[in-house]
Amino acid sequence: MFDAAWIGIAFLLGMGARLVGLPPLVGYLATGFVLFGLGMDAGGTLDHIAQIGITLLLFTIGLKLQLGTLLRPQVWAVTSIHMALISLLLPAILLGAGAAGLAFAAELQPTTALLLGFALSFSSTVFAVKVLEDKGELSSIYGSTAIGILIMQDIAAVIFLAASTGKIPNAWALLLLPGLVPLRWLLQRIMDRAGHGELLILFGLAVALGGAQLFDLAGIKGDLGALILGVLLASHRSAGELFKALVGLKDVFLVGFFLSIGLKGTPGMDALLVAVLLVVLLPLKSALYFWLLAKWRMRARTAFLASLNLSNYSEFGLIVAAIGAANGWLADQWLTTLAIALALSFVAASPLNTLAHHMYMRSRRWLVRFQHPQRLSEEEEIDPGDATVLIFGMGRVGTGAHDALSEQVGEKVVGIDHSPEIVARQRAAGRNVIQASATDPDFWARLKLDHGTIRLVMLALPQNQENVVGARQLKNFGYSGRIAAIAKYEDDSERLRAAGVDSVFNLYAEAGSGFAEDAYRGVQAARPESA
Repeated sequence: MFDAAWIGIAFLLGMGARLVGLPPLVGYLATGFVLFGLGMDAGGTLDHIAQIGITLLLFTIGLKLQLGTLLRPQVWAVTSIHMALISLLLPAILLGAGAAGLAFAAELQPTTALLLGFALSFSSTVFAVKVLEDKGELSSIYGSTAIGILIMQDIAAVIFLAASTGKIPNAWALLLLPGLVPLRWLLQRIMDRAGHGELLILFGLAVALGGAQLFDLAGIKGDLGALILGVLLASHRSAGELFKALVGLKDVFLVGFFLSIGLKGTPGMDALLVAVLLVVLLPLKSALYFWLLAKWRMRARTAFLASLNLSNYSEFGLIVAAIGAANGWLADQWLTTLAIALALSFVAASPLNTLAHHMYMRSRRWLVRFQHPQRLSEEEEIDPGDATVLIFGMGRVGTGAHDALSEQVGEKVVGIDHSPEIVARQRAAGRNVIQASATDPDFWARLKLDHGTIRLVMLALPQNQENVVGARQLKNFGYSGRIAAIAKYEDDSERLRAAGVDSVFNLYAEAGSGFAEDAYRGVQAARPESA
């Protein structure tokens, strides 16, 4: 029976995981083990909740799917080669461990080992997105590359899920598939009318869950249908808003999935040993990512940060293993082992990703040896030309500063942003913007600041830590001009000044005065001239 006590325990253990810097899902897995130890059993309700979570997960992936990103060779080629090699290497190691006398792997069959290798070849979308969001680097080159790789892996998982059912599309599929084009037009028109509140959320739920059932009726795996329907809506202007509205709901339903995994049984000593062995093998997974990304002309820094972001096991791997267990291809004890390995991989990867930039700086001289002599276009050398002002972060604040300085003061201004989408949009609007990251030490090393033309650097990045790092890098590379930065809180302002920033604009404290000044200027302009 799924009741409030389960939710309460999941909340407490999830909160405990977050307090020590781990994703809450580690606590949810632990909750399942606790409930199993208390004699609880996963019922049909919990399984249904878990299935809704998986369907919403695939639908939200579809909403974020950008086909252009997936067509880049450093995404599709790296993903394909990496998954193929890991799916062969890890089974060979497990079979070798069984042959060496490890009891838990002693009876492992080659076909089962291959299924385990495939499940272990995935990296965690939940973990990667959380780390990138916390660091403010979701749109960075390495962040977008890592997300592209994860989406390719997710697509591979969906194909496996569809194939694992053994379903053969029926006659209804002949009507459904050709109808996707008019269906897309109809769904997008309805989405236009749904607005921005609860109707948009209900629309998303109806499309994801109802569409999945529709595909099931046509003999096509419903999860694949949810992904396809998400892709149909991905180009709509409200797709991002729908994604944000559903992502929290999706996470809540996925709690049921992680609880159901833990309720398969508590791990014995052999299972713990195998889980530890799998975590010890994570550097192999990470090194292979780095080597492949470097071979595809990515800079050492980009390849290193992306590989660390992907150095874990995945909740999608658990989904694959759960399907294998449901079909009798895999024993439940292996599902428990993979759950432990997943949790331990997050424990190991969390501090590494926190220290990623510092680790790169310490290892830079060794890592650059693996760089390809050629670069991708988005990672070429950067030349600010004869600019006198540099603005880092071309969001609303940076854009406003760029326009004001260019038009009102006449300064030669260059904007800098790490997001390819923002850079393209700004260039289309006629602004001089180049793509780079303020937290990238290689960028500062390439940027020529010693010729004295740069008089002002403005740091308008969304995360205060990025602005602090940017200010420190400027000082480290000998910049002696003026530095200005934005901040949201007083303690942020203090950290910026300690890093060498000359003037700090507090967005919250000074926005009111700016608003009043602009409004009053309008009142003055509207007054009739006195006779």
